[in-house]
Amino acid sequence: MTTRTTNETIDQGRRRLLGTAAIGIAAAGAANLLPSGLRGATASEAIRPFRVEVPEEQLVDLRRRIAATRWPDRETVGDDSQGVQLKTMQQLMQYWQSSHDWRNAEARLNALPQFITEIDGLDIHFIHIRSKHADALPMIVTHGWPGSVIEQMKIIEPLTNPTAHGGTAADAFDVVIPSLPGHGFSGKPTAPGWTPVRIARAWTTLMRRLGYKQFVAQGGDWGNAISETMALQEPVELLGIHTNMAATVPSDVSRALAFNQAPPTKLTADEHRAWDQLRYFYDKGLGYANEMSNRPQTLYALVDSPAGLAAWMLDHDARSQAMIARVFDGKTEGLTRDDVLDNVTLYWLTNTAISSARLYWDTHQVSTGGFFDVRGVTIPVAVSAFPDEIYTAPRTWSEKAYPRLIHYNKLAKGGHFAAWEQPALFVAEMRTAFRPLRNAP
Repeated sequence: MTTRTTNETIDQGRRRLLGTAAIGIAAAGAANLLPSGLRGATASEAIRPFRVEVPEEQLVDLRRRIAATRWPDRETVGDDSQGVQLKTMQQLMQYWQSSHDWRNAEARLNALPQFITEIDGLDIHFIHIRSKHADALPMIVTHGWPGSVIEQMKIIEPLTNPTAHGGTAADAFDVVIPSLPGHGFSGKPTAPGWTPVRIARAWTTLMRRLGYKQFVAQGGDWGNAISETMALQEPVELLGIHTNMAATVPSDVSRALAFNQAPPTKLTADEHRAWDQLRYFYDKGLGYANEMSNRPQTLYALVDSPAGLAAWMLDHDARSQAMIARVFDGKTEGLTRDDVLDNVTLYWLTNTAISSARLYWDTHQVSTGGFFDVRGVTIPVAVSAFPDEIYTAPRTWSEKAYPRLIHYNKLAKGGHFAAWEQPALFVAEMRTAFRPLRNAP
């Protein structure tokens, strides 16, 4: 018999998708991954095995909608300055309809130990892989928008099984990868308030529930905001954090950007490059964030049109969008066409375009500073600065932002979706960055 997980926060249309407990031996095997003390947890704290099972009719409907796409006129310029170009979207949609196979992504997800647990009244989905190596360092890895747990799947095996991937047993991690509230297979909040502060507390609860006495946190995008907020909350178990989208912008730079002023004088070359990247983003790249921060419910088209959803997700940042355009034009890049469409399809099938956008709205209601402003983190921090990120955090800014900076590396390749685009580089960064925190007293 298949036992389905249900929760009032998950709409009826998702219940068939959102999870069946593993059956027979599979269920027993998943249960054995849990600490023995948790198997008898109270109902509200129970950790339930989870599987993805998309009804075929949902995939048929998706292909029908793709085929029925109503196209706009071509852009009136020869570049992407007006947005994602028509050629890119037609190439993407043609591949989505004719070649992409969601069942491959579903099988890869179901090959991993997945779970659901209720925290603060909301079902939280997470992947949890324990290394076979003793003394593995537990790490919670948080995705951002428009990401999902699919973004981190390439790093799981080399992090948890380093001896098979150029590392040693001393490099091993236990890995926990949750889906943000309102994203992917986690529940959808039915009331405001799921900000990074609340999510950070939930993540600490999750790690404690899994029995971890010490752990580290990693994230970029929203994952960085949540990891830094965990650091500010200072749970005794949290040894340190790693970020691939650091919040290091000094107050004078942030102020000049906000008020469209000239850059401060005496910026170094790296600082000036960061300024130029931020200026471009503030001037031309914030449209999606402004809309989701102010009017997320207006985005009905994203849940009704696969083309609308895909274009919205592609247009996150200029360098990622340009890379994805090259991918669908047949170039070899860090991501494949299937990588991109696995992620877009996950958002489509879980109907989370608007529920994920509300994270921006919720945060906007309480935010008092810029997303990249220094937060005052005092625990150990490691920074990996990728060249094609929204901005490449300079070492000078990182040293001022994080007084206990334990690692900084400026990489030659990679962008916003670092773990997804450049998994080998990312894994090497994790091993080096957290080495000083292993075997902490």
